[in-house]
Amino acid sequence: MAPNQGQPQVWPPPPLRRRGRSGLAKCAALISLSLIVLVGLAVLIIWLVIHPRRLVFTIDDAYIDHYNMTKDHLDATFDLSLRAYNPNHRVTVFYDDIQVTVEYEDQDLASSIAEPFFQRHKNETELHVMPQARDVALNRRVSKNLRTERSSGAVQLKVRVRAKVRFKVGIWKSWHRTLRVHCHPVLALFTRARSFGTKDCRVEL
Repeated sequence: MAPNQGQPQVWPPPPLRRRGRSGLAKCAALISLSLIVLVGLAVLIIWLVIHPRRLVFTIDDAYIDHYNMTKDHLDATFDLSLRAYNPNHRVTVFYDDIQVTVEYEDQDLASSIAEPFFQRHKNETELHVMPQARDVALNRRVSKNLRTERSSGAVQLKVRVRAKVRFKVGIWKSWHRTLRVHCHPVLALFTRARSFGTKDCRVEL
């Protein structure tokens, strides 16, 4: 007679380790998701409480020095004075990686890098940059139009500012965001005998 014949068969219990690991993974995922939601809500609440206002940029002066065009190649120095204003009551702004570009009829002529800086609330900061064009090849249309405008004593330019900015309220700091400033048209003068009118710029963030 075979052993255990006629006795009920006993099956081994299901493995518990897999269930335990699965439960721990689900629990960890739930905790992580909850933390992400809480952090997101905290950031949103802080953002709504401080209610940040749009930054303000203007160009106070724009002059062209050392201008020379030879065979559709341009040499010039663009002397620009910009003003940045932080209208917020509680927000400090940090400006990093600031690049200023001068453009004429969709062609870049010159660019320069400005020194990083930070602004406390209700603060104005002046930026003086001098992008230089060195033997820049111009297409014929741009060259012709630039010569024509030069004879009038002023040239309409586009000035673009691109920077990485961060906001700080108390001990909280935001991540980097890209600030884009568009100033157009900027009537750059060839002589300082004429006064320059302040130009407001469009700010995107």
